[in-house]
Amino acid sequence: MRIALVHDYLVQCGGAEKVLECFCEIFPYAPIYTIVYDKNLMHGMFDNKNIRTSYLQKIPFAPTRHRIFPPLMPMAIEQFDFSDYDIVLSDSSAYSKGIITNPETLHICYMHTPMRYAWDDCHKYTTDFYFPTFIKKIVPFFMNYIRVWDRVSANRPDKIIANSNFIARRIKKYYKRDSLVINPPITLDNFYINEKTEDYFLMVGRLMAYKRFDIAIEAFNELKLPLKILGHGPEIKRLKKIAGPTIEFLGRVDDKELSHCFSSCKAFIFPQEDDFGIVAIEAMASGRPLIAYRGGDIPEHIEEGKTGIFFENQTREDIIEAIRRFKASDYDSSYIRNKALKFDKKKFKNKIKDYVEKELRQHLKNLKDKLN
Repeated sequence: MRIALVHDYLVQCGGAEKVLECFCEIFPYAPIYTIVYDKNLMHGMFDNKNIRTSYLQKIPFAPTRHRIFPPLMPMAIEQFDFSDYDIVLSDSSAYSKGIITNPETLHICYMHTPMRYAWDDCHKYTTDFYFPTFIKKIVPFFMNYIRVWDRVSANRPDKIIANSNFIARRIKKYYKRDSLVINPPITLDNFYINEKTEDYFLMVGRLMAYKRFDIAIEAFNELKLPLKILGHGPEIKRLKKIAGPTIEFLGRVDDKELSHCFSSCKAFIFPQEDDFGIVAIEAMASGRPLIAYRGGDIPEHIEEGKTGIFFENQTREDIIEAIRRFKASDYDSSYIRNKALKFDKKKFKNKIKDYVEKELRQHLKNLKDKLN
């Protein structure tokens, strides 16, 4: 089986990259095609892989400032030639689903989300990433082109896997396509229950505007409770400016320290509307309850009063009210961890491998039937 992997861009370490890492373990000899790649930003992930980039890789600043090049992305992803492969497995939040393959090549897309800035507020997109004024002014003029291309390119995969029920509904709404849901993986062996927890609350993730670290910081400033934040991102300077003395930024930590922080926290704060929420599931794998916004896919996985509690609005006031309601003694760590077992990385890899092999067999059968 000749297989290639496709990823939007390798410039950050997040949930999508963890999925790609699993694909590499399932198909270790498959090359990775991606629009741009910055080795320094990947912290060792994929160092030993055969990575093939687009023409954008040669444009100055493209690997580090890829978000200012949306009009060039469709051409970049369409330039790759997959005629030598039986199957292509793309891993898409934006462009990689838009690759062009021959009829003989099966294209399966694992979709994290329909392109956010095509179907959500593009003005919010430019604000979230602090684009220069001239970029903000021209974005609306090319977004219609991006939106049309995105809708057309969504028809190119032969099969679509959604990373959550929330995303499956968005795929149906925006692309009018059905999808199979296979949730992203977590490495259960990396997380454990700590019988002795500490008095701090925890947030983990890329520091981006839509993840709403800001309202959590405002809440903890008012409550004067300890909050540890792990991660980096474009919001880091702004968040540090508004953070009070009880907020601690730990930056990027190694796996051992990450596991310790998860297992030792009082509760995990999750104020964003996320496509799935890997870090929230990792907190559950550590036996820790969640205090979460009732949005995105996370309501599918929290049992109110047993694995966590919800707040209804993304506001400082709602977070404060939820924290005041929260009682750590109400939660059973073993019960919470058990609810995360179904997301084990080994199960994910088996599901993906079985699905890819099944669909390839069917695809080859269909091609043979057409020739007869």
